[in-house]
Amino acid sequence: MENRRKPAPPATTLDINCDCKEYVIDYLERAFPTRQMRVFKDDTDTLRSIPMVDDDGHPVYNPEAEAARDELIETLCAMPPIMSALDALLEHFGHDNVAEVTGRTKRLITASDGRQKLESRSARTSQVEAAAFMAGRKRILVFSDAGGTGRSYHASLDAVNQEQRVHFLLEPGWRADRAIQGLGRTHRTHQASTPLFRPVTTDCKGELRFTSTIARRLDTLGALTRGQRQTGGQGLFDPADNLESEYACAALLTWFDLLAGGKLASITLDEFMERTGLELVDQDGVMKDEMPPIQRWLNRILALPIARQNSIFDEFLALIETRVEAARDAGRLDVGVETILVDKATVVDDVVLRTDPQTGATSHLLTIEIERRRNPVSLDRILRIADGDSSVAYMMNRKSGMAALRTRARSLMEEKEGIPIPRVELMRPTRNQYMREQDLLESSWEIVDRDAFAAVWEREVEAARDKVDSETLRLATGLLLPIWSALPSDHLAVNRIVDQEGRAWLGRLVFDDHVSRLFAKLGIDRKEDLPADAIAKAVAAGRSIDISHPFALTIKRSLVNGSQRIELTGYPHERLAWFKAAGCFTEIIQYRTRLFVPTASADAVLANILGQQG
Repeated sequence: MENRRKPAPPATTLDINCDCKEYVIDYLERAFPTRQMRVFKDDTDTLRSIPMVDDDGHPVYNPEAEAARDELIETLCAMPPIMSALDALLEHFGHDNVAEVTGRTKRLITASDGRQKLESRSARTSQVEAAAFMAGRKRILVFSDAGGTGRSYHASLDAVNQEQRVHFLLEPGWRADRAIQGLGRTHRTHQASTPLFRPVTTDCKGELRFTSTIARRLDTLGALTRGQRQTGGQGLFDPADNLESEYACAALLTWFDLLAGGKLASITLDEFMERTGLELVDQDGVMKDEMPPIQRWLNRILALPIARQNSIFDEFLALIETRVEAARDAGRLDVGVETILVDKATVVDDVVLRTDPQTGATSHLLTIEIERRRNPVSLDRILRIADGDSSVAYMMNRKSGMAALRTRARSLMEEKEGIPIPRVELMRPTRNQYMREQDLLESSWEIVDRDAFAAVWEREVEAARDKVDSETLRLATGLLLPIWSALPSDHLAVNRIVDQEGRAWLGRLVFDDHVSRLFAKLGIDRKEDLPADAIAKAVAAGRSIDISHPFALTIKRSLVNGSQRIELTGYPHERLAWFKAAGCFTEIIQYRTRLFVPTASADAVLANILGQQG
């Protein structure tokens, strides 16, 4: 007989969906309410319900509920699968371009012909993938807790790939310490550039509940490590992102008051209590003294439909932003440690403020000259931002001729009436600023076409690219706790100045107008005379200056008829003519003569008053 070989069986084509749909289906099959309930009245005529059984004691099921459950399961099973974030990245960019360093031992990959293939992986595979990223052969890296242990992915000066890392924080979980470890994989010493951290969330505002928890725990953990909260949070979150902060708790009480007054557009009081199960009023319809804690409120909000969640969170976040902005303007916002990155820093003066008699530890006031090179936003980048947002507008200031890209910003809210206050963000080549929409309409900014905007933006970028800003800072450093009460109370932030050589100074900024008072409080016999331009700059920033020569008076900023002025108070009234001869002017307001310095010529007038003419 002739030997004939059997043909090989055709290769099996894999068609596997790696989603979690089966868990949802299993939950619906077990937990969907299909039991028929029997309603009755108890001894107090209160309506109650219990599951119904038949004459034989078997449970009775509602056929309409069972049909609704089956229809829902059928619809879910017919929907296309939703990929996990990891598999979606691999399919979008291609597994040849993405280095995966995770703990999974098998994965599905799609070949060039569109067919799926099951690939086995080992610990050695993760090492090869990490090496490919650091060598620049793969520009995208995805790593998990398991894949990040013991490895570094920063832009090391010893690696081929020294491009700046853009670290997207996806699904951080509840462990703040692990989030810090993951962030630390791309941010280490001996690196060519620092990474950009980007937390990733969807447009479902309820997800802020989880990122807020991470923000709070990062701040708490950082407060326990070397006393520097930025050690924990890495400056990743804004104070308004922490939904469990003191600002958020105060904003929630305001939200409850607006809800009870019927001044919220998102939801009514009765509907909120019915949907969330939170009892906010007593039997007489009066608001309770103790409101639910913010953690419980946030958890109940997650049970609402997404559209309702978003509208409630928009109002709540507006109240938080209003309080944070007020604290920031008043100088009371505690943001932990703020890092000031400079190109060059030189200590030009060092004054010992105090020496501890027991330990010998010293407190110092350093005068540091810093230089910072501007890093403007390129035209290509700002146009990409504009193309990705349909609400932007190209703006130009008709007075200064400067350009800005207008985008939407988080609104503020009037706390008594609940009226939203819309705001916009103006993105400039070297800085951003926020304005209320009403203030923007009354300003010199106007909408222009894209070409005119691009020409002005490019001109500003070229002018700022090689410009170096010089500034002199005063920094109280060393043992600060014994002299903390003597330091300025209107600027509580702790700053770290870091230059390109890696040198760092940690302490609190002391503005020029506070130096004399600081020396006086600490009993230091040293006189500091502020120049007139420094006084004008400090007053314009909202600080009051007390001077003793030639007369004892206070120079401060005052709001008069809707505009900011520089006012002199406490001056000797008999020398009024002398001040007017020096360039000041007076105005009688409510039967009181008030003395002002012209804003346009403030430096020259103050120099005349202080006797500092050149």
